[in-house]
Amino acid sequence: MSLIYVENLIKDYTNEGVITSVLHGVNFSMENGEFVAIMGPSGSGKSTLMHILSFLDRPSSGLYKFEDKDTKDFDKDYLAKLRNERIGFVFQSFNLLARTTVLDNVKLPLIYSNKTNHDDLAKKALADVGLSHRLDYYTNQISGGEKQRVAIARALVCDPAIIFADEPTGNLDSKSGNSVLEILQKLNDRGHSIILVTHEMDTANHAKRIIHIKDGMIVGDEKITNRTIAKPDKDLKK
Repeated sequence: MSLIYVENLIKDYTNEGVITSVLHGVNFSMENGEFVAIMGPSGSGKSTLMHILSFLDRPSSGLYKFEDKDTKDFDKDYLAKLRNERIGFVFQSFNLLARTTVLDNVKLPLIYSNKTNHDDLAKKALADVGLSHRLDYYTNQISGGEKQRVAIARALVCDPAIIFADEPTGNLDSKSGNSVLEILQKLNDRGHSIILVTHEMDTANHAKRIIHIKDGMIVGDEKITNRTIAKPDKDLKK
């Protein structure tokens, strides 16, 4: 069973009668447990593709199957449920609640789920990203790299089928950015499926597969044989 299957995906935007075509017949599939980077320059369509794959937007036409189900049949309520329970999001700008503890930020998605033991689940997610020592800190008391790790823990807490990371190192220095990418690698090595959107080759090389997109079309799809290797777990608390 493919986690994601896309065939002839097209996305057009219409504004005052003017049609702007963004995606032009995209085709690819992704299996459970893959770490895929979608790479392309600004305006290439990579963010639009991610928004469609993560149910933040709908395609204009084409087939998109998620876990072997045709997504055109998903209504708004089911899409909201999927975004909460099956999809994890990591954004460039972190999107954390201000003046709220690290633990409470990570617990937020659980409010809308049927899961219990919220504190235990949030603490486990924070342990997975090396932040057990920051539970009671407020988000304005931690570094940018730590904020992004909190965002990753929040994405993990509902045990999603896939994590989408949209330029997750864009607001970080190189050291903090590498730490975040190493965490994503380790999560993938433990079985988590990840799609990473980036315009930087150094960032994409942390994935196991790179899909190159340009002018709304896939122009390359390659397996990574010289993947950037993550550092030992002991580095996560630094």
